[in-house]
Amino acid sequence: MAELNGLIAEQLYLFVGGIAIIMIIFLIIAIVQAVKLSKMRKRYNQMMAGSGVENLETLLLDLKLQMDSIEDDEQNKRDRFQAIENRLRQVPAHIGMKRYNAFSEHGSDLSFSLAILNDESDGVILTGLHNRDSSYMYAKPIVKSESTYNLSPEEKEAIQLAKSPASTKV
Repeated sequence: MAELNGLIAEQLYLFVGGIAIIMIIFLIIAIVQAVKLSKMRKRYNQMMAGSGVENLETLLLDLKLQMDSIEDDEQNKRDRFQAIENRLRQVPAHIGMKRYNAFSEHGSDLSFSLAILNDESDGVILTGLHNRDSSYMYAKPIVKSESTYNLSPEEKEAIQLAKSPASTKV
């Protein structure tokens, strides 16, 4: 045991010196970390100044709630826009008109066939037959460019005019 105490006594200055060096290294690390923490705290205080909240967690939760509200509003707008688009496809927007002389012996091109169709080729065709003594008006429903009633060649032409890309958009 005396030999061990002697060995420790001879090497004691090395142990104390090593421990002192390790403590100095830890002290330097602690000082560096304290400086970094101080800088980070200053930046945090600058960021939070004027925000009206006391900590970052509250600010982030408020921002998350606002984002959720904005996303809900955006989805509602998308749904409304889609409903409007679907409804708009059914609105009559294509018009084709064919003027002609229904009674070739009298008058001029006073008779007409007017097709009013939507994007799905549904709608109505109005036909007015005019001569010197009388006038007649007919309306026929149109579904997918066809009618349950017989269509005259002029009415068919008016439907084709309405379906053409150059048809009038209302």
